[in-house]
Amino acid sequence: MSYVLDEGLALFAGLNIIPKRAFQTEYSCRVDPRSYPRMMRRWFDAMANLGLDQGTSFDLDFHTIPFHGEEALVEKHYVSKRSRRQKGVLAFVAQDASTRVFCYGNADVRKEDQNDEILKFIDYWKERTGHLPGELIFDSKLTTYANLNKLNQLGAQFMTLRRRSRKMLQQVRSEPVSSWRRIELESVSRIYKTPRILDSTIDLKDYDGPIRQIVITDLGHEDPTFLLTNQMTRSARKLIQRYAERMIIENNIADGIDFFHMDALSSAVAMKVNLDLQLTLMASSLYRLLGSKLGSRYQKAKSRHIFRDFIDATATVIITKKEIIVKFQKRACNPFLIAADYENIDVPIPWLGRKKLQFVFG
Repeated sequence: MSYVLDEGLALFAGLNIIPKRAFQTEYSCRVDPRSYPRMMRRWFDAMANLGLDQGTSFDLDFHTIPFHGEEALVEKHYVSKRSRRQKGVLAFVAQDASTRVFCYGNADVRKEDQNDEILKFIDYWKERTGHLPGELIFDSKLTTYANLNKLNQLGAQFMTLRRRSRKMLQQVRSEPVSSWRRIELESVSRIYKTPRILDSTIDLKDYDGPIRQIVITDLGHEDPTFLLTNQMTRSARKLIQRYAERMIIENNIADGIDFFHMDALSSAVAMKVNLDLQLTLMASSLYRLLGSKLGSRYQKAKSRHIFRDFIDATATVIITKKEIIVKFQKRACNPFLIAADYENIDVPIPWLGRKKLQFVFG
């Protein structure tokens, strides 16, 4: 709430004053929910124009935003950090694997519709770009085998896990040693770099045709991991390494909870939460854009780290008839901003006539 009183922050936003959270919550009641996909599409198109690249591989996941009130029309969903089911709003998020930007979000997911959310994302991405996502990575609880069949028929490449059963484990343990082969993972910072795999094609219920299954053991788990994919020719090593990178989306969700307060529900009404989620995704993409411009050191840095080094700083704002000069104090991280050429950027300000914004580093 202290930032509401920051006149400089309001000036950057083109406002007289930053609205309080209560006002934004009240405003969300007047937003048509059908405008969210359009806002997401236009926002990330604008980010692309500013230099934030768009990848082709995406990590998908659900996240339950807990609700602690009473007498609300909120369903119970599984909360991973508490290892239990409780009342909450289920949100679906998609992350661009290359830029680590959340490029899609929906906080209005019902239990009966959650299995089809991946198909909605495909429709959104195709409408936005004119083509299907190149690759979709998700865990076993995200959708059904029938929807995997739909993805395959659409021509979308996917990778997911298969839920283990006692019968599956017995079959794997009965396989002869000669059927297994050992591979070595590259660029993986973990102890278990040489797992054993059993690569084969199988038939699944509700799935037309064969699907590739890679059983992985010696990964530090008691039971083997079952990886399913329709990528029939890609090497098993690259598939396993790519799926291991899916954990990044869980780390970024944790970053959204820690820094952007994603779990701080403003209401039990899903439409309000949906707007909160959209604002969180927009803020996250701005931090990723700044991190990408600051160089390789900050491309993968958490939002809180970028905030501490660059955003949470004091400056002197000088307003003249022709320009606004922001003079930063001396800070150890200023050379990164100078190297990113922020010192030579003159930003025109539409709402202040012909005035320009100039940065000066002391």
